[in-house]
Amino acid sequence: MSPWLGQPSIKGSSEASRMALLTLSTIGITFVWGVEQTYCTPYLLSLGLTKSKTSLVWIAGPLSGLIVQPIVGTIADRSTSKWGRRRPFILTGAIISALFLLLLGFTEDIVGFFVEDKISAQHLTISAAVLAIYAVDFSINAVMSAARSLVVDTLPIEKQQTGSAWGSRMSAIGHGIAFAAGAIDLPSLLGKSLGETQFKQLTVLAAFGLVGTCGMTCWAVTERILPSPPSKSKKEDGLYEVASHIWSTILHLPPRIRAICMAQFWAWIGWFPFLFYSTTWIGETYFRYDAPHDTKQSGDALGEVGRAGSKAFIIYSLITFFGSWFLPLVIKSPDDRRYTQRPPQSISGVVEKLNKYKPDLLTAWMWAHATFAAAMLFAPFARSFRFAATLVCLCGLPWNIASWAPHAFLGVEVNKLNGEGGSYRRLSNASLEMADMTGSPSDASLLRHDPRAAKSGSAGEPSGVYFGILNIYTTIPQFIGTIISTIVFSILEPGKSPELAHGAQPDEHHNTDGPNGVAVCLFIGALSAIAAVFATKKLKSI
Repeated sequence: MSPWLGQPSIKGSSEASRMALLTLSTIGITFVWGVEQTYCTPYLLSLGLTKSKTSLVWIAGPLSGLIVQPIVGTIADRSTSKWGRRRPFILTGAIISALFLLLLGFTEDIVGFFVEDKISAQHLTISAAVLAIYAVDFSINAVMSAARSLVVDTLPIEKQQTGSAWGSRMSAIGHGIAFAAGAIDLPSLLGKSLGETQFKQLTVLAAFGLVGTCGMTCWAVTERILPSPPSKSKKEDGLYEVASHIWSTILHLPPRIRAICMAQFWAWIGWFPFLFYSTTWIGETYFRYDAPHDTKQSGDALGEVGRAGSKAFIIYSLITFFGSWFLPLVIKSPDDRRYTQRPPQSISGVVEKLNKYKPDLLTAWMWAHATFAAAMLFAPFARSFRFAATLVCLCGLPWNIASWAPHAFLGVEVNKLNGEGGSYRRLSNASLEMADMTGSPSDASLLRHDPRAAKSGSAGEPSGVYFGILNIYTTIPQFIGTIISTIVFSILEPGKSPELAHGAQPDEHHNTDGPNGVAVCLFIGALSAIAAVFATKKLKSI
């Protein structure tokens, strides 16, 4: 293995502040996802696309994940940049994504400036909006890949779950900010300096938020430098060679990593329609069953639908935020059998008693699948905003675990591959969780390079490849979900949205008497989540 230059470190006066800075970019990433999930589907529907065509647009998400994350991970693993292996991808991807976010928000204005014919302008607006969504998805996936690998590279093996939990916390904060901003009438609050509509102002805030948070993480983290790539990589610089390397790694995955990937596969067939369509479903449910007449005739129907969905997701995001802090305290780490935390002596007795009753992370992951499935099985029966919002909120804690568990398990497994028999080394008597609760300082060596702990570190292991492969198992289900939703929408709701496509003729609108198409997709996703329970259970026997 090539020698390394320098030592990895994170700025900050306490362990909690260093963890926060390491994962701060996640806030910007999830802010962008939150805006996209809440407003982009209604936005495309308002431009005149049908739901079936809109679902095809969302193939951008899985396509970008399938292509970008494994390739970026592999290239970054071999990068010899003086700025490190991950940070250049994080900052460059954030800037590109921010530019296309602005294009997405102001598509109608930009196209209208160059094209006067209304029919031509409408077609070009739709094309430009779809292009912007694809560009945002591709660039943000590069940021996500590098940001996740940066956490794995920087932290020692016994802190992988903690790092993943902090990522989950930052994700909850980012989603909370996005949903809170989406629920507020921004034009009334901020005026029209950032745009005259809710959607325009949100894209501006998301663009600046993404660049700002990613810039802070890149400023705070110092990576070790790889002076020269492994000799074998000199022959593997081409795209075909990179793809061949990824494919070979997939075929020879260690059994536990393969099992983690399969559990993720089944889970994400369920999570895909939830993440991309649930705010639209809540907004449509509100419009069809609860909205007063004046609201239905609003000039900004897109903003009304988005705000209705965001109101429900504010509660959802509060649940995920508190869950991201609470759950790591009551769930055992996947490596607790080898690594035992030592809490402060004053509360050690209480903590040791509680530890006996803690569920392990694997069991919690199984229950998360089951809870999500139970909630979404009732989606087709929702006939009120309150009931639909309740079902969504029940998925808050399951999402916490779904976004935390696979990366925590994979982080441990990747680090074991670089150790001798999966050996662990205790770096500090202070637990990060306990330090957070008591406010006591902890050993900074947990986040700074310790040459004695080289075998438990991960900077030399190809974490980018394995996390890219995990993302392949996350994105392939999204292709399946896209196909399922396209078929469902084509059968149940083949026309344009009566709530949003006000420019369409009445005979172009789809019927609203039958079951909601999104609700049916959520129900199918629940069935897949049940399969994920059994796939996750297999990890117990490996």
